[in-house]
Amino acid sequence: MRTEPSQRLIDTVAWVLIEDGRILCARPRGKDVFYIPGGKREGGESDSQTLIREIDEELTVALIADTIAHVGTYEAETPGGAELVRMACYTADHTGTITASSEIAEIAWFTYADRDRVPPVDRVLFDDLVARGLLPG
Repeated sequence: MRTEPSQRLIDTVAWVLIEDGRILCARPRGKDVFYIPGGKREGGESDSQTLIREIDEELTVALIADTIAHVGTYEAETPGGAELVRMACYTADHTGTITASSEIAEIAWFTYADRDRVPPVDRVLFDDLVARGLLPG
């Protein structure tokens, strides 16, 4: 998928954590949609630096840098098509207990059946994870 001249690109990174056949999702304060945890880079941050910072800020755990592994990069238009979201997804081991920070209203463990509760780019990730046998369908 290519960005049309009128589309704004939203470049993000996300942490894919799958346990017991479910994937971790988070709902930011003030939003009614769940997302794969992560966010946008600041300044000249690398994907890894962004991922480590965002996950610490959102879920109060420390990702172990040398365990970060790329799962895939996914793209989808936002509803209405004004923006294109690119989401580079990574797995990583962590230390600490996952806890919603002050910017996260709720965390949840989703199955593929919850696919319609996440944004379009997250749905593309869900589909790929199922196709690869990493998330039960």
